[in-house]
Amino acid sequence: MLRRLFLHSLLIYLLLYSGTQYVLANSSNNSPTLYEVKYNISTQFVDPKQAYYISLLELALQKTTADFGPYKMTPVELEMPQGRTVKLVQANQHIDIVWTMTSIERESQLQAVYIPLLKGLMGYRIGIIRKEGQAQFDQINTLAEFKRVLIGQGSDWPDTTILQQNGFSVISGSASKLLAMLVKQRFDYFPRAIHEPWDELARRDDLALESRLLLRYAAPIYFFVNKDNVKLAARIEKGLRIAISDGSFDQLFYNHPITEGIIEKAQLDKRIEFEIANPLLSPKSAELLNEKHLWLTAIE
Repeated sequence: MLRRLFLHSLLIYLLLYSGTQYVLANSSNNSPTLYEVKYNISTQFVDPKQAYYISLLELALQKTTADFGPYKMTPVELEMPQGRTVKLVQANQHIDIVWTMTSIERESQLQAVYIPLLKGLMGYRIGIIRKEGQAQFDQINTLAEFKRVLIGQGSDWPDTTILQQNGFSVISGSASKLLAMLVKQRFDYFPRAIHEPWDELARRDDLALESRLLLRYAAPIYFFVNKDNVKLAARIEKGLRIAISDGSFDQLFYNHPITEGIIEKAQLDKRIEFEIANPLLSPKSAELLNEKHLWLTAIE
């Protein structure tokens, strides 16, 4: 009995010892640890636009390898609305980063990386309408007339609040159902950033792009991380600023399939522009508007 107990104890010791030696051997290895960044992707509602943000994130990580070490980007397949991804990053669960339009609330929940990822393009809005609906918009020439139009937006999008606080009538719903709601005449106009409607329209023969109007407001979209993830926020901001300085940010922005030629495609010079305020801008985001090199100037 004693012999069996001794052998059992010896076996446990040897296992623990060999495990300790393995850890020590690997910890003495001078190869740097991979810096993993987990981000959410959807496979059920595939959004081609997410490829731009993933490429931009990778660019920022590449630019900072010398200072922060090698990295690994890990996609996490989770089906959820925009607001849920914000909550997961805030809770430090499953994903490390989210890209979304900013608001005072989101900047209080998460750490923003204060670089507008689309150079402000998100705030240039053109509308998807029903195919037979253009005549209604041909009669609009003032902001007051525009505000009488029933508008659709995502229930957890900052844009919904921006439009409501500017006096627009907004019907909100799940992002994946908004096109169907438009067809069913729940509302008449679905504002989209100028790079957004093309893929949606390509799949529909009952919808069209409204041809006369442009709604504009300051709408930076940032990378956001957990408040405690200071290192990741610093790394991404440094990488993006390096990319802005060396021209690789603009190279990606102006040549990515999602944004290439989009200003001309949207025919902004032929539209009536209505500019409204964004009451959701934090003081820091509003101050960032003074850094002109961060913003789109080709359509000023």
